[in-house]
Order: sequence, then structure tokens, then C-alpha cells
Amino acid sequence: MKRSAGRWLAALLAAAVVVIPQTVSSNEPPPWAYAVNPPGSQMPPDDGVPRRVPGSDRTFSITQLRDLFGVPDWHPTDHPAMPEPVGKGRRPDALACGFCHLPNGMGRPENSSLAGLPAEYIVQQVADFRTGARKSSEPRSLPVNFMIRTAKAATEEEVKVAAAYFASLPTRRWIRVVETPTVPTTHVAGWMLVATEPTGTEPIGSRIIEMPEDLERTELRDSLSGFVAYVPPGSVERGRALATEGAGRTVACAVCHGAELKGLGPVPALAGRSPSYIVRQLHDLRNGNRNGLWASLMKRVVAGLSDDDIVDLAAYTASLAP
Repeated sequence: MKRSAGRWLAALLAAAVVVIPQTVSSNEPPPWAYAVNPPGSQMPPDDGVPRRVPGSDRTFSITQLRDLFGVPDWHPTDHPAMPEPVGKGRRPDALACGFCHLPNGMGRPENSSLAGLPAEYIVQQVADFRTGARKSSEPRSLPVNFMIRTAKAATEEEVKVAAAYFASLPTRRWIRVVETPTVPTTHVAGWMLVATEPTGTEPIGSRIIEMPEDLERTELRDSLSGFVAYVPPGSVERGRALATEGAGRTVACAVCHGAELKGLGPVPALAGRSPSYIVRQLHDLRNGNRNGLWASLMKRVVAGLSDDDIVDLAAYTASLAP
């Protein structure tokens, strides 16, 4: 099955042969996409006060909200019952998948949305993390290191159960894309960008600033509170041209990812996914840090992309309805 899927994808790309020029790009991972906590960062101690979020009658303490083996499920009727690998994991190293990716699979900027992805794809990515074929261009990334730790500890059956669960979940609008020349000043906290107080602004430049719509709810791991992504003016349209036409620098994304970029066979959807995540994956592929069964098919696709192209593509794909 895996081998035939690989041949099918290779045939699709072969049917879309283009001459891809080399462009100037940086091997350095952009810090706004690879958010790393400042040295010495520490979480405040549990003050013993029960926390609540809108629309839920549940309460959790700070200690419970930080439990990597006990997912804080604020909205249990919003999704099917979580299987053990998703809701609790297995100590000491197989972390609960739902802690990072959330019970509804929508994830956060520092990891990945899994809702609705093909189970075959999820299983393969876990295998690639386990073997070291897939890693981050930023070795200090705690979320990726957590993923590698879990992939190495989980059994094949646990991975299949978790993959089937996330594949069964519906996707939803999770990220609001806003084109703007200026953005809030931010810093890294909790492995993501958050607004700096007192509030100020700065030019966006060639960046995507993805941050919580409601920081408090996001910090409480509320699976119904999404994100806003500020992107450069004109980036969505430039990204559309790249994604749909290739613009002489790449292969049109629809060749493998489907006409509406909602996935095709074992190939993942791109529409509506975190732009920070998309930027990281394109950089990791271009820099040789993401490999594995199907990654080689992406190498020629990303080879001619500049850093600005990657920003534009991520802005466009994030703007699409999932």
C-alpha cells in the first residue's frame, strides 16, 4: 500500500514537469515560525484556584492543565470519546496525543492540526519521527522533541488507534487570516507568539505572526479558542498564484494535494492549516531535515522557493476553508 501510494504520487509529479530555477534562500529557521522559549523561562506555580472557560461546566487546576498524561477536556461533547493513547497516553514516555493536538485534533501553532488527516499519513509521520527521518530545523523545539519521544515509545497498535481517531474528526475554521502592514509586538511564551504588554506595533516585514485570539483561553488549552494569523499585504494572492500555477518556480500544489487543497488519497490537506506549521515544513523539507517515505517527492517542489515564496504559500493555504 505504501509503495503503491509512493508510485502514484511520483507519477503525478512526473506529469507536471517544470524547470525550477534556483533562488536565494536562507537555511536559518525563521524564529517567528520556530518559536523557542527564552532561556530560563519557568511556568508560575499552581495557585490552587480552579480555572474555567466559556461554554464549559468543568474546572481544572493548573497542575491538571499541565499533565502530559491527562488531557484537560473542557468540551467532551464536541468530539468522540478519546481512546487511551489520545486521552491519557502511557507513562513514562508515550505522551497523551490530545494534550498537544487537543481533543478535537485542531492543534496549535507550535504543533500540527491532525483533524481529518488520512490515518495512513499520520501513521507514516509517526514512523518517520521514530526513525529520525523527520526532525526540526530548530533542535531546541520542545514540541517536536515531545513528538519524537512519544513516537519512540508508542506501540504500533497505539499509533493506529490514535491515527484512526484523529482521521475521523471533522475540520473547522480555526485560523483567521488578516493581511496587514503592521502587527502587534510579540514575544515567545509557551512555545508560541503572544502579544507584548504594553501593546505596541511594528512592521510585519516578510513574516507571519500567528497568535491566539484569546490568550487566556489558549493557555488553559481550550479546544474551542482559535488563532489569528497576520500576513503581509498581497501575500494571499501571491501565494494563490504559486499554489495554482507554480509561477515557474514550483509545481502547482493541486497536483498532489487536490483541487481545493483538501487532500488527495494519502496526501494531507493544506487548506486552513496553521501557516506557522506550513512554513516550518517547507523549510524542513528544503533544508533536508524532513525526510521519509513521501518527503522525497516534495524536494523538487520546494527547491526553487525563496523565503518570501514560502511566506506567501503559507498565507494562502491558511486563508482557505478547510
